[in-house]
Amino acid sequence: MSLKYKPIDLEKEALEDLRGFIDKLLSRPSLGSSGLTGTWRLYKPSIKIDKCIKCGICWLYCPDDVIRWVPKEYPSIDYNYCKGCGICSNVCPVKAIDLIIEGE
Repeated sequence: MSLKYKPIDLEKEALEDLRGFIDKLLSRPSLGSSGLTGTWRLYKPSIKIDKCIKCGICWLYCPDDVIRWVPKEYPSIDYNYCKGCGICSNVCPVKAIDLIIEGE
């Protein structure tokens, strides 16, 4: 009987742990008495993937937690609940988020 050494990818394991932690820690928007709150907005954020550096600052500052972000991946926006406040656009260090008029 021999023991085999299996190397561990610490970075991969850490990212998986972080994803699980984020999902358990944060509450997510859900349908309430006001319905889908994304219908209130006049402007909606649009992420320019070619400029995005995957830093997660937009996710960190979003007051409604409608930006989904996992480290080393591009963020996405849940437009059902995004109110179009523009905070994500203002805090983006590379200006990868534009606010566009709703319906365009």
